[in-house]
Amino acid sequence: MRFGPSPGALRAHPAASAPVLERAPPRDAAMRPAFLDERVKLHQQIINEFNLSLLEKVTREDLRARIGDYVAGYVRDEKLPLNQRDLESFIEDILDEMTGLGPLEPLLKDPTVADILINTHEHVFVERFGQLEKTAVQFKDEAHLLRIVNKIVAGVGRRIDESSPMVDARLADGSRVNVAVRPVAVDGPLVSIRKFSKRPFSLDSLVAAGSLRQPMADVLSAAVRGRFSLVVSGGTGSGKTTMLNALSTSIPASERLVTIEDAAELQLQQQHVLRMETRPPNAEGRGEIRMRELVKNALRMRPDRIIVGECRGEEAFDMLQAMNTGHEGSMTTIHANTPRDALTRLEQMIGMASVPMTQASIRGQIAAAIHLFVQLARMPDGKRRVVSVAEVTGMEGEVIQMQEIFKFVKQSRDEAGVIHGQHFATGIRPRLAGELAAMGVTFPAATFDPGRPL
Repeated sequence: MRFGPSPGALRAHPAASAPVLERAPPRDAAMRPAFLDERVKLHQQIINEFNLSLLEKVTREDLRARIGDYVAGYVRDEKLPLNQRDLESFIEDILDEMTGLGPLEPLLKDPTVADILINTHEHVFVERFGQLEKTAVQFKDEAHLLRIVNKIVAGVGRRIDESSPMVDARLADGSRVNVAVRPVAVDGPLVSIRKFSKRPFSLDSLVAAGSLRQPMADVLSAAVRGRFSLVVSGGTGSGKTTMLNALSTSIPASERLVTIEDAAELQLQQQHVLRMETRPPNAEGRGEIRMRELVKNALRMRPDRIIVGECRGEEAFDMLQAMNTGHEGSMTTIHANTPRDALTRLEQMIGMASVPMTQASIRGQIAAAIHLFVQLARMPDGKRRVVSVAEVTGMEGEVIQMQEIFKFVKQSRDEAGVIHGQHFATGIRPRLAGELAAMGVTFPAATFDPGRPL
């Protein structure tokens, strides 16, 4: 069984150097910046010269021994200043990359990377601090990338091939993965990985990041504790799931929660959480479990609240029914550019359920079920902010009435492209403030004062 050439035959591969990896978190001496380039170079040569098809047919111990000899020869030839402990760690890093997700491992370990975008095996981009940048990371060929993709999707019981060329999956840490392969991906596999923080966000951390202000966080937290149902809306990549996770930290630990998602990615911290996930059809086109069926089933599981990762179809009808029948405080997300657009999308999705209801009846259901819309936006400078918090106040004729409580006002944009602005109250005191006051929760008068920034 041949894994690669003798250690002495190794030479650094100049194309493998990836300066973008220098921000990876140091684990020990072998992970310090001085050795990151060496690790990437070595990994590139290994994938070029090893028989990758044999990697999954040997034990980890055997593979480690062979990789260890290979790496030790490289370290000796290149005269890297590593002691025995550092060498062992260096070998483990290489082994993790070979048995894990290959060239993606350094990016997955880098806490500054928010998104990993793979445009065929030759081009890998990452998002750092809201901005996209190209890396020098590459896969050996399309087959190598497909091998990594199959490892990801097999881990969650899904498949991807020509008959099923698109899939949503997740990594072990909850990061969301979307893959498209030929024939829908004309030039080769396309992979998007949305990483999630190992330390879940809270409203306090979002305040510290400037996504919203403390008075806004206080109102939203009180609304969640007071069991007011809400919808988080925004465009793609605006931070809807992060906001949903942050809001969920205000749910009392004593409540029973059911989460329903296409790919499980919510990171609720409560102890009594039941997680459910949709399932695509099998190769024969059978066995599909849709979001609507899971929402219906959740109603029989005695939940206090139901949290739907994203409403995008007919399940919106069942979600509204749940909010109107004893599951107040439920939450979901919707793709929309404004709270009013989110209302319109809800109407359209309820219409997809093929339930004989008049438009006035649908709008009445929405007005009775949902109390707040939290609108998010991803600014041109890459920062995510809450740009509007709006309250549903009821019906007037056949029109749903809304009033904006908080808003973000853009004020300028500097030479670096950074957006400067401030959050303001609109001066309208929300109706829910009165209901919360009856529960013993009050807010300072300045919370809703429009005269100065929050």
